[in-house]
Amino acid sequence: MIERRALVFALCLGALMAPVTAFAQQPGRIWRIGILSLPLRADAMTSNRLGAFMEGMRELGYVEGKNLLVESRFADGKADRLPGLAADLVKLRVDVIVTFGTPTVNAAWQATKTIPIVAAAFGDPVGSGFAATLARPGGNVTGLTTMGEVLYVKRLELLATVAPNAMRVAFLTNPDNAALSRALPTYRAAAQKGGRELVVINARQMSDFEHSFSLMSRERVEALMVADDPNFVSHGARIAELAMRHRLPSVFGIAGEKGGGLISYGPPSAPRFRRAATFVDRIFKGAKPADLPIEEPTQIELAVNLRTAKALGITIPQSLLLRADRVIE
Repeated sequence: MIERRALVFALCLGALMAPVTAFAQQPGRIWRIGILSLPLRADAMTSNRLGAFMEGMRELGYVEGKNLLVESRFADGKADRLPGLAADLVKLRVDVIVTFGTPTVNAAWQATKTIPIVAAAFGDPVGSGFAATLARPGGNVTGLTTMGEVLYVKRLELLATVAPNAMRVAFLTNPDNAALSRALPTYRAAAQKGGRELVVINARQMSDFEHSFSLMSRERVEALMVADDPNFVSHGARIAELAMRHRLPSVFGIAGEKGGGLISYGPPSAPRFRRAATFVDRIFKGAKPADLPIEEPTQIELAVNLRTAKALGITIPQSLLLRADRVIE
């Protein structure tokens, strides 16, 4: 009798659980992803990052036009367009919003506190208020952080290694990027600790760069650190070109050396954006962003451009070259 009751209980429990399992698997479901980007679609860096993310989705079994629809919104480098584009994605009732960079995360987060947001890159999720902790975000935002503050301090150290006589270092930053602005005291303190002065130079988009470098000349800066703002990443080659023209040793966060910058030091983009797809997949399978730990980069790449060093008359220490993951000769 007891065994029979146990069997009936198990069958009833199975019947109750079946709809939940079916909901999680949802065969035939077409998922909708919203992509929110500050740079324009045609930008090479944006295209590569989006390509890496979509490759990650395909590896997980999501095929656009079959079981996946992608709604993309690009602000063409104009941050004031982001709130409207984010609101548009919310109106479309996408299942998740994928963002690249703190400004886009903020725009999406201001637009919705219920739709999951996966950030493929953002600097300080806890300090920005997007998450309670990295281990347990607690809200609707999760993803991958770039470990910004730690890396900027290291970049200042790298500049001191290759340009030991540069006492005034320009920091090209976007005043609209809240994470960057909030961390300025940390960067100033790090520069001062090394006996240097950090000179903050603002720019919002490519049209501001000429003026920004003219200001650097007037401020008599001797080296340049470039912020990881999405607009700066997209136009890294232009920034590197201007740095060369003004004969400034420069350090970037992402692939700046490819455009002629002296050094870059940061997490590689493609693996991080491919990894973002796993967050989306887990959310589609029932996980809540509040419970998905925000991940820090597991790989940091150092790259050096010897052609740029030669043009600037700089000798790169052998110890630094031995540590480099990539050297452009």
